[in-house]
Amino acid sequence: MMIILLILFYIFFPALIIYATCNNTLLNRIGSVVIAYAVGLLMGNIGLLPGMTDAYHFLLQGNVALPADQAQALFEKGKITAGDLVHNKVAYVQDMITTITIPLAIPLLLFSLNVKKWFRLAGSTFLSLILALTSVFVVVVAGFFIFKDKIPELGKIAGMLIGIYSGGTPNLASIKEALNVDPDIFIMTHTADLVIGAICLLFLLTVARRFFLLFLPPFRQFADQETTERLTREAQEMDSYKGIFSREVFPKLLLAILLSALILVIGAGLGMLVPKRSMMAVVILSITTLGILFSLIPYVNKIKKTFQTGMYLIIVFCLVVSSMANLHSMINVKYLDLLLYVAMVYFGSLFIHILLSMIFRLDADTVIITSTAMIYSPPFVPVVAAALKNRDIIISGLTTGIIGYVVGNYLGIFTGFLLGG
Repeated sequence: MMIILLILFYIFFPALIIYATCNNTLLNRIGSVVIAYAVGLLMGNIGLLPGMTDAYHFLLQGNVALPADQAQALFEKGKITAGDLVHNKVAYVQDMITTITIPLAIPLLLFSLNVKKWFRLAGSTFLSLILALTSVFVVVVAGFFIFKDKIPELGKIAGMLIGIYSGGTPNLASIKEALNVDPDIFIMTHTADLVIGAICLLFLLTVARRFFLLFLPPFRQFADQETTERLTREAQEMDSYKGIFSREVFPKLLLAILLSALILVIGAGLGMLVPKRSMMAVVILSITTLGILFSLIPYVNKIKKTFQTGMYLIIVFCLVVSSMANLHSMINVKYLDLLLYVAMVYFGSLFIHILLSMIFRLDADTVIITSTAMIYSPPFVPVVAAALKNRDIIISGLTTGIIGYVVGNYLGIFTGFLLGG
């Protein structure tokens, strides 16, 4: 009974989080992902979920859970306790949910992409995108060699940071699954990202333009006002779940979910063709590629609320994975090194991006909006554009942000394997 209630909680509690953020300004500013993390960490660290003995932890040998029959046999032999047996069942459910939600979410996030729009991207914006990716890759690799003896599993962390900088939480979660990152390390990395990311966002919203204009020319291009207003509405709707159960939306959305499940099955099949170590990476990359290809089909591309459904699954993932984390193992001196590494990636990447933009004569607003779109995802683009009092950059910002969702998985997984060995 406890397991069933836990599954229901994991699946439906994010709906309550979304409802709360939609109806409370403060909670909306905090964000549904952060709230999901907080609730999950609380669940996993105040005794609501069963703990485990040292003997059981030793028998896990780094695995999330033991096979049910093996755990039962160990219990009957008296090598583990009844509490360990319950913990094993809970851990199995948690692992199953985290394994399914991300591969199911990726196609849903990608179905609504307008790939053709990428080819109409202004030259300066596309160049800024390339320079931003180059900057973060250089800094992540440099930081890896600085901190490699101080932070465990740094190659995997480096891959996740590439994902964060290019597409935000969806990419981070995807790369976590592809690289088989330990839940504690995942939570520490994302927590450091949230702390440094908040500081960086404050910088971009306030003094960034004045600082960038010391080195870069001002923005000079103007877009069509009607197009800009339409894209602003679209960006704001990316966080809206209104009308998702209407007759017009829900039946088609169910088809999209079934299609996403089919893509998951195909990706899993392809993953079985490679060694186990590379299986999840192949699954994630196959699913990403198939999601892009299906987005080219007009009927699939026009299904409403697919992106929101994908984000709902991301919130489910965040709730589950944070409840698996152990705060006691997270709070140590190594976390300070990780915080410094993340800060280096954020501000070091911006610094190199500015230097490269000076060489190629890119304007300040384009550089700011490109960084915003890639780090914080498209919904933040209108917010920063409003702070800059420049709505003309919304089009390029949204497009680069969406491209970031796609390239982040490929580049992040590549980096993880490159540095992880």
